[in-house]
Amino acid sequence: MSVARAEVTNDLENEQEAEADRDGNELEATVTGPTVTFSEDAPGGNGRLTSSDTSWFPPACYYAPTYTPEQYRAYWDELSSEFYGAGHLPEDKEALRQDLEETYGENGQYPNYNIDKQGEGMFWTVVRNANHPDEEARYACEFRTFWVDFGQPPPDEPGVLDTEMLAELAYERVRVPETEIEWNPAGAQTVNLATWIWLDEAEFEPVSVTASLDTYGLWATATATPVALTVDPGTADAVTHPATGECAGLGEPYREGLAEQEPPCGVTYLRATGEAGAHPLTASLTWEITWEGSDGAGGMLPDGVFETSYDITVEEIQTIIK
Repeated sequence: MSVARAEVTNDLENEQEAEADRDGNELEATVTGPTVTFSEDAPGGNGRLTSSDTSWFPPACYYAPTYTPEQYRAYWDELSSEFYGAGHLPEDKEALRQDLEETYGENGQYPNYNIDKQGEGMFWTVVRNANHPDEEARYACEFRTFWVDFGQPPPDEPGVLDTEMLAELAYERVRVPETEIEWNPAGAQTVNLATWIWLDEAEFEPVSVTASLDTYGLWATATATPVALTVDPGTADAVTHPATGECAGLGEPYREGLAEQEPPCGVTYLRATGEAGAHPLTASLTWEITWEGSDGAGGMLPDGVFETSYDITVEEIQTIIK
């Protein structure tokens, strides 16, 4: 029997497009569009965080509300019309007709696509997260369709959206400012002269994004808070302060009279760049991620990291002895 499938792909651009593919005796329909709404409660910048846990990613696929009854009926009317006119075998067309009749016909599981319940709930279907790096993982969720009335909790089953998954999707949307460091002395650096490095705390405040299923009263907010700056001088001919390169907090601004002190966050270059031209200093800012949901749940998600690179020229002061 031909199997009718409706699948939704959720991506960051929220594009609206539809396409149909036939694989053997299966008809798959993919609709790209938002199923979860997002809001920046405390906006940041344009930098996308990378999880410090390289094995962790937001969900690759999940089940979410995707269609009202009218939308679903119109969708399948259009798709089946294309299928019937696309030169498919008569037996395949008949199998699709029977499948739709058994599921959405007058005596089916959802009579006439639940048109009589318009405004009372939505159809939930599988969503493929187009932003997930593992394409195979996006298809780990099998196709299924089910109905959930507004005001009722979705089934507590694997893959069905809950507040923690909403928090993970919100995390995926968090954007932070670029890690623009300040340093002293500014400009070209000098061999054996310590460089103080810090971030302006006023420019790096917590960033929050909320993911919501408004019609079901479910939401979760992910908040990223900057906690630690790490400096990599880009060469072995340098000493970092502290030695690990992991600074406490966002570093400390240089103040007059501190030239003889070791910076709490910084680097001392030991050789001039010379023909090398410049060293690629990297400043990485770690953001701690917390979340809270509408059901009172909450906790921690893996830290996020955003790094920015700078070309640093190091000069050697020449001393003339008479």
